[in-house]
Amino acid sequence: MIVPYTSILLSVFISSLAAPLSTKFSEDDPELTAGYFEGDMVIDDTDRNGLKQETRRWPNNIVYYKINDNFFDESHRNHILRGMQILEEVSCIRFQEASEDQQYYVNITGLSNGCYSSVGWLNRVQTYNIRVYPLDSGCFHLGVIVHELLHTLGFYHMQNAANRDDYVRIATENIRPGKEMFFKKYDENSVDDFDEEYDYGSVLHYKATAFSVNGNMTIIPLKQEALGIMGQRRGMSKSDINKLNTMYRCPINL
Repeated sequence: MIVPYTSILLSVFISSLAAPLSTKFSEDDPELTAGYFEGDMVIDDTDRNGLKQETRRWPNNIVYYKINDNFFDESHRNHILRGMQILEEVSCIRFQEASEDQQYYVNITGLSNGCYSSVGWLNRVQTYNIRVYPLDSGCFHLGVIVHELLHTLGFYHMQNAANRDDYVRIATENIRPGKEMFFKKYDENSVDDFDEEYDYGSVLHYKATAFSVNGNMTIIPLKQEALGIMGQRRGMSKSDINKLNTMYRCPINL
């Protein structure tokens, strides 16, 4: 039986998030250290407007994939498949192993440089990498696997939403030099919120100290109770599920 991913525990770790840390802060989150746009998104177009472009959605709601067995043992392979199953159980998205003659699919690798994915359907072989960690840690948290698969499906990060300034303050003074552009707001004409409110508990929201130069918060929520849920990777929120179903026109009411 699957634990509902719409029930996010609101454990508040205010002291650990708000307290100043060492100025020698070193980031070890594999979503942030891969070296791609916003840490984990492989962007190869200039306008980054995948969400509203229907041409970037997977045809017939089917995501074809190949898992490169050179990287993964059976238990890690099954964990990836479990992440796919989580998405299937709350939507009309289906994941299907690609045949030899399939022209477009997600090539799932386990290179050592972190967890990251291409964004949306690209009509070719595209990237999804998940560095091998012990199960339920690092890139192999189920929430991280789902996070990256949502990028594959065409979703961007929550904290860059067009209306984010009503919900968070971006503390530019704490951002690591050279990473400021990762906090730029998306154009509301390009990226759709699908009539959902800003969601601190989205599995696509980064933690409060993302890309911090000193360990202090770079994303400061305007609602204190949000501190404990920002950046959670326990699973999809109800809003995440609703957006996915709206985007792919799934006949599911949640």
